[in-house]
Amino acid sequence: MAATELRGVVGPGPAAIAAPGGGGTGPPVVGGGGGRGDSGPGSGAALGTVASVAAGGPGPGAGGVAAAGPAPAPPAGGSGGSGAGGSGSAREGWLFKWTNYIKGYQRRWFVLSNGLLSYYRSKAEMRHTCRGTINLATANITVEDSCNFIISNGGAQTYHLKASSEVERQRWVTALELAKAKAVKMLAESDESGDEESVSQTDKTELQNTLRTLSSKVEDLSTCNDLIAKHGTALQRSLSELEALRLPAESNEKIKQVNERATLFRITSNAMINACRDFLMLAQTHSKKWQKSLQYERDQRIRLEETLEQLAKQHNHLERAFRGATVLPANTPGTAGSGKDQCCSGKGDMSDEDDENEFFDAPEIITMPENLGHKRTGSNISGASSDISLDEQYKHQLEETKKEKRTRIPYKPNYSLNLWSIMKNCIGKELSKIPMPVNFNEPLSMLQRLTEDLEYHELLDRAAKCENSLEQLCYVAAFTVSSYSTTVFRTSKPFNPLLGETFELDRLEENGYRSLCEQVSHHPPAAAHHAESKNGWTLRQEIKITSKFRGKYLSIMPLGSIHCIFHATGHHYTWKKVTTTVHNIIVGKLWIDQSGEIDIVNHKTGDKCNLKFVPYSYFSRDVARKVTGEVTDPSGKVHFALLGTWDEKMDCFKVQPVVGENGGDARQRGHEAEESRVMLWKRNPLPKNAENMYYFSELALTLNAWESGTAPTDSRLRPDQRLMENGRWDEANAEKQRLEEKQRLSRKKREAEAVKATEDGTPYDPYKALWFERKKDPVTKELTHIYRGGYWECKEKQDWTACPDIF
Repeated sequence: MAATELRGVVGPGPAAIAAPGGGGTGPPVVGGGGGRGDSGPGSGAALGTVASVAAGGPGPGAGGVAAAGPAPAPPAGGSGGSGAGGSGSAREGWLFKWTNYIKGYQRRWFVLSNGLLSYYRSKAEMRHTCRGTINLATANITVEDSCNFIISNGGAQTYHLKASSEVERQRWVTALELAKAKAVKMLAESDESGDEESVSQTDKTELQNTLRTLSSKVEDLSTCNDLIAKHGTALQRSLSELEALRLPAESNEKIKQVNERATLFRITSNAMINACRDFLMLAQTHSKKWQKSLQYERDQRIRLEETLEQLAKQHNHLERAFRGATVLPANTPGTAGSGKDQCCSGKGDMSDEDDENEFFDAPEIITMPENLGHKRTGSNISGASSDISLDEQYKHQLEETKKEKRTRIPYKPNYSLNLWSIMKNCIGKELSKIPMPVNFNEPLSMLQRLTEDLEYHELLDRAAKCENSLEQLCYVAAFTVSSYSTTVFRTSKPFNPLLGETFELDRLEENGYRSLCEQVSHHPPAAAHHAESKNGWTLRQEIKITSKFRGKYLSIMPLGSIHCIFHATGHHYTWKKVTTTVHNIIVGKLWIDQSGEIDIVNHKTGDKCNLKFVPYSYFSRDVARKVTGEVTDPSGKVHFALLGTWDEKMDCFKVQPVVGENGGDARQRGHEAEESRVMLWKRNPLPKNAENMYYFSELALTLNAWESGTAPTDSRLRPDQRLMENGRWDEANAEKQRLEEKQRLSRKKREAEAVKATEDGTPYDPYKALWFERKKDPVTKELTHIYRGGYWECKEKQDWTACPDIF
């Protein structure tokens, strides 16, 4: 094994060698007395496992002997550990475990400890993630051939394992048999009542070891208490002797006070030890109930995992049967000459570099049969009459004027499509390259979602009126947090904008601002946004979206800086967005979390605000979706503290330094800070029946309403998005496919022109945005798209000759 691999197994320093144990001999990397031989550089101390700590074994590396040199590397696929004494790890090392018929045997790191056999994908995973554990007390160990053996508990857990050699297999089997015998013996000794039979032996062993450790610690506390009482009595005796001496009255008074304090100290120590005894008794009383509750939750998890696995197998079988028995319509684009499903192929992997998939957002293979329309709500009218009513509704929307904003959109139809069949083979791909039908979308584009950042524009209006730059920074921070409030219930995916697509929002008369977005790049997806207000501020940003689907969750990482400039003062603020995570993609209810830090910097004054978005944790006692922040001046002195949640509100506290005990400055006390609380922002309530309208806010409901005079590239005019909003999802999927095919042809045409220009030696200009210009930002020195002007002038003249035909 190479030197780098050797360091990965035993560490660069000497290994801790244990006394020989039941696990046989092998590469000496296991520490004695409950330590695991994963020593750090230059140290022979081994790190104790969780099981050894629970058993109350010695500390890290106790009993370990420093080796003279690094331990030898284990054979390929073989064990990396040997027997160990004490209650710690009996054996650990590499084995091959059978996974499935596609991947076959995979190399895994196994650890045998306290009658439990656990495995991990690598040795580094031992610190945080266990892939599975089997209890040997109820397991059967069967030898198949010279290298293979099976461990099964007769239930859902069966491990098919293979060692690197017959000798290595025999070492593992011997260690497993000894561990099983010890576990059975412990089970017999601890089986005191029949009601404990339903509880896992693993849990009972761990709990008993924990209680044994607690009892030992309480005995130590009792010994300390006796010593404290003994020394306290001696101290009081000495104080009494001092009182008997002829001393000044002042000295007698001092001695009396010391005597009283010694008495109080002894009383307190007695109370402490009594409280520890009460805690131990309470833990013993409720241990069985806790065990049963934990075992029930574990059983539920195992049942869910088995159900999910069965569903996945059924879906695979049904899809294969469907592809084998169904002939797609001849006029379906993309099906001629190809019988492969580009997302859900049998091999499972789709290359991110596939040019044919670059502009696809819905799979070519998905075509909804005409007789499989979604269920429409209403009376006994036919599908055709329903379409007519929707057409009339759309015409009515066209007749709406700007003066009256709409307060509702057609309700989301109950049209189901299996997410697993779409996503199962797309793990690790970028979101923009995962083929998706409109069934998982909401009737808004990403440009419109970006414009929703302006929902709480009044925060910037108030910030523009602030004379103090630090107070202004507080409002800018609240505005930054408010842009995430619309995401708490919005689990649907917005439409990916086409290249050159725009979206305008003209609220100059009502709210004093107007906004323009343009899709300036398709891969990677990037949108430029410019908003200006007559109330004295300008907001601009270019956001690139990168995302990864990881099976259980989807991470969305926006890249790019956001700029806010106030006209009166010239204060220029910049910040970046945090990571958005969508959880329970495959199983369970979808929920969204925001995590990370945002640094808002005033480039004119040097003031800063650091916002921390605390990720959700099941074990945390903090309020969910918590956000904290501090506003500091250039010297680092904190002037304001921010506290709130990104889905509800943000408060501000003025921090005034007070004189500390040593004469230095200290933070303002809690009750004093509470008096300076100011609510910066609070989320607006959702409209009535928002759950039937994709959880849109009042602003979001108006974004896709038709308006006259907009550019022909405006998102409101996108046909697939309009059909989807009106509930005609089958037609929307077909229209979406047409638009993407048109965009792909445009891209190929540009590439052909570029190749021809290169061959002829003539200059060729790559694609350029229409309303934004790519140049270096004077503040951040980044290459970004900045509004070049001209859009609103063209709208006033209704001169759209420069706009491309994208719809």
